[in-house]
Amino acid sequence: MKNIIIAIDGPAGSGKSTSAKIVAEKLGYIYIDTGAMYRAVTLACIEAEIGINDNEVAKLVDGIRIDLVQSDLGQRTYLNGKDVSDDIRRPDVTKLVSPVSAMAYVREKMVIQQREMGLNGGVVMDGRDIGTVVFTNAELKIYLIASIEARAERRLLELKQKGFNYSLEEIIKQISDRDIYDSSREISPLKRADDAVVIDTSNISIQEQTQKIIDLAYQIIGVN
Repeated sequence: MKNIIIAIDGPAGSGKSTSAKIVAEKLGYIYIDTGAMYRAVTLACIEAEIGINDNEVAKLVDGIRIDLVQSDLGQRTYLNGKDVSDDIRRPDVTKLVSPVSAMAYVREKMVIQQREMGLNGGVVMDGRDIGTVVFTNAELKIYLIASIEARAERRLLELKQKGFNYSLEEIIKQISDRDIYDSSREISPLKRADDAVVIDTSNISIQEQTQKIIDLAYQIIGVN
């Protein structure tokens, strides 16, 4: 059975990470959370108390190490040897991750690492530019969409489970602002690859959306 690259893109809250994790597990592939890498860079900026500008962030990126480690708890994100898997999901990181991830030098450094990780196939990678920039040759490209209300409700539940208290209106605004920023940024904007399969996750379960992706993967791999 050949190993392929599965690229899953889409806006915040569309179910990319959850779908990618499940699909990778079902196929026996490696899951690579590219968003976690950009969040780790953002966390490093916050902890270093530097300004979010090209010069300062570029210097910082050259001096940090980000590792994605598979464990019994799933994929964990390490920043300079420290497990920051929970810290990178903090609201202050979410607020700044878009401008940080839009910086040319940051993306250049992260894309190099991401391509190395997926060099031999057998990976499921999610993000906003996987199918359009990182792996334009991916055998399977998925673009997930969902209504902003559905995405906000999912994010609100996730934050409540982590102990953060926000209103649905606040989350809707946050996601809306991020959609605009990610779609209009000059470098690697969020957009659907021409050959990506679009799946609307607004009214289907996570089991249904992951099965759709697995079925498409099996068609390419040649498994009945």
